[in-house]
Amino acid sequence: MLRLFANYEVHATWATVGLLMHRSRVEAEAHFPILKPTYTVRELSAYHYIESVGLGLNETDDPYHFADSLVREIVATPHQELGTHTFAHYYCNEAGQTIDQFRADLQAAQRAAAPYGVKLQSLVFPRNQFNDAYLRVCFEEGITAVRSNPLDWFWQIDSTQHESMWKRLNRGLDAYFSIGKDNTYPLANVPLRPGLPLCLPASRLLRPYRPQEWVLNHLKIQRIQHEMERAARNGLCYHLWWHPHNFGRYPVESLAHLEIILKHYLYCRRKYGMRSLSMAEVGEERRGLIVEILD
Repeated sequence: MLRLFANYEVHATWATVGLLMHRSRVEAEAHFPILKPTYTVRELSAYHYIESVGLGLNETDDPYHFADSLVREIVATPHQELGTHTFAHYYCNEAGQTIDQFRADLQAAQRAAAPYGVKLQSLVFPRNQFNDAYLRVCFEEGITAVRSNPLDWFWQIDSTQHESMWKRLNRGLDAYFSIGKDNTYPLANVPLRPGLPLCLPASRLLRPYRPQEWVLNHLKIQRIQHEMERAARNGLCYHLWWHPHNFGRYPVESLAHLEIILKHYLYCRRKYGMRSLSMAEVGEERRGLIVEILD
C-alpha cells in the first residue's frame, strides 16, 4: 500500500492503535495508562485480552501485536500521516468507562507516538463512537481532526452491543447500490466549532475483495470511481477509508483493485485538479478558509 501511495503521490492518514507502536512488551507496558477502561462488558477491553491471552516479547516473537517496523515505514514514506485509533481501541459510548479513562488513553497514545517524532493530530474513533464531551478531550490532547460517520441513519453506531442486522445490511448494500445520501461535500460546509476538532465525514468504506462476488466487486469499484469523479468535477471532498487487514485474505486482488482506484484518482487529478490530502492537512486547509475570509 505504501509503495502504491508513493507511486501515485497519495496522501493518507494511518489511524494506528497505540499498543502496536512498540518494539517489545516492556515498552508497551511502560506506556499503559494508569486509568484503564472499566467497561461493563469486560471482554471489550484490550487489557482484559492481554490478561487472558497475553502478549509476546517483541515483534519477532509476536508480529500480530507489535508493529514498530511497519510504523517506521509509514513515517518514512512521503505524505503519510501517522494518526491514532486510540491507544487501546477505546470505545467511548460503552457502559462503564469514563471520560477521564478516555483522556488517559489518549495521553498514552501520544506517549507511544513520541519516539517516532510524531505529535498525533488525527483520530479515528473505534466503531466511530463519540460525543461532544469526548471530542473536547481530543482537542485538549492535541487532536485537530477526527473522522465522523456518514449522515445516513445506518451509519449511526451507538454501541458494539446488540446492533441490529438491518443496519448492517443497509451498510453493506450501500457499498454497491445508491441507497444512502450524497456522500461528497464542500469543505467550507464542515463546521468549525471552538474547542473541538474538525469532524470530517467519511464518504465510503472500501469493502474487502471476495472472489465469489465477482459482480459485486466490480460494482463496488465502479461506485467509488463515480463518486470520486463527481467530487473532483464539483470541487468537493471525498473521504475513502478501509482497514489494512481487509487486504490480508486476498492481497494480490485487493491491491490490484486499489491500484484501479488510484489510477482513477490520477485521471481526476489531471482532468479536474483533484488533490489528495491527509486528515490533518484537510483540517489545516479548513481552518485556512476562515483565515482567508478574515484577512
